[in-house]
Amino acid sequence: MSKKLILSILLVLCVVVAAQAEEAMPAQEPKVLQLALFDPVQIVPADQSIAGVRLGLLYTLNKNVSGFSLTLGVDRTSADFKGVELSLVNWVGGLFYGWQAGVVNRTATRFVGLQDGLVSVTEGDLTGMQTGAVSWTEGFLHGWQNGWLAYTKGRFIGLQTGIVNVSRGDLSGVQLSAVNYNDGALCKGFQAGIFNYAAEMQGFQLGLINVTKKLNGLQIGLGNYNGSKQPFEFLPIANWSF
Repeated sequence: MSKKLILSILLVLCVVVAAQAEEAMPAQEPKVLQLALFDPVQIVPADQSIAGVRLGLLYTLNKNVSGFSLTLGVDRTSADFKGVELSLVNWVGGLFYGWQAGVVNRTATRFVGLQDGLVSVTEGDLTGMQTGAVSWTEGFLHGWQNGWLAYTKGRFIGLQTGIVNVSRGDLSGVQLSAVNYNDGALCKGFQAGIFNYAAEMQGFQLGLINVTKKLNGLQIGLGNYNGSKQPFEFLPIANWSF
């Protein structure tokens, strides 16, 4: 048997033994206190969790966090966060439950609670309130979204306010801003602004210009367009279809 084959077998055995030993190790208990300058200069390693208080200066990283976290720079959690997170940049790789406030907020999966910042982004579903100059949700939003630009890609149920509101999925609720735009299969509720657009409107549009491809409700404004032409395609002041 060649030396290379023997070394290869030994290497594989070492890897298997190391993996089994790691699996056999008991799960580490979360630590109560984290103090960090920047990862890895922190008292609790990045792969461990915190259940208590986490304080950092430049960059703090842990697996799961439950409690209160404050970092003057980047506050990062690779998995889930439950509690209050107040930092310049908040970055959560898993679920978030609680209050997240900073200049930039990012949650990768589901968010439940209040997300408040200059830029607030949830890449999954959000239940609660999201506010910022830019408020952005990729998944299903159930609650209140507010921002200079308020954007939701999935289904929306609730209230959307700001300067420009964009909803790309079905909407059930209210849009209030200068520009309201919904191109989902259905907009069911109320739009009020200077310009309102809905792919299919079931409800009430109030604005300077109101546009929909299909109307089942009432439009009031200077110009009102109903693409289905039932009973009228365009009317000033008011247009309707029931």
